[in-house]
Amino acid sequence: MDRLFASFGAIAAAIAVALGAFGAHALKARLSSTDLATFEIGVRYQMYHALALFVVAWVVSRWPSGSVNAAGWLFIVGIAVFSGSLYVLVLTGQRWLGAVTPLGGLSFVVGWLMLAWGVLRR
Repeated sequence: MDRLFASFGAIAAAIAVALGAFGAHALKARLSSTDLATFEIGVRYQMYHALALFVVAWVVSRWPSGSVNAAGWLFIVGIAVFSGSLYVLVLTGQRWLGAVTPLGGLSFVVGWLMLAWGVLRR
């Protein structure tokens, strides 16, 4: 599992860098400052949690547990739902996606708690 989470982390980080550059260059002239800030929040949280996946990979290699594995999967789901919904919201104008975004945020929070639990139990 450590290699899987590290791989997901590396891919998510690469995508975050690409999307950050896309936002800064291609979208800057096309989006409002509010939408650009929203897009940047998605990129920022994606990068934070891409790095968190490297932490999960390290922790699962040292103290393997179901809780730590769950944390990794929750971070992946959080990236897809939180950041993904913000990207789609900004790029399509579908504001109803704002109702989905908190579910991704909840996934991040529960992921961090599961990671802490997994470490403390070992």
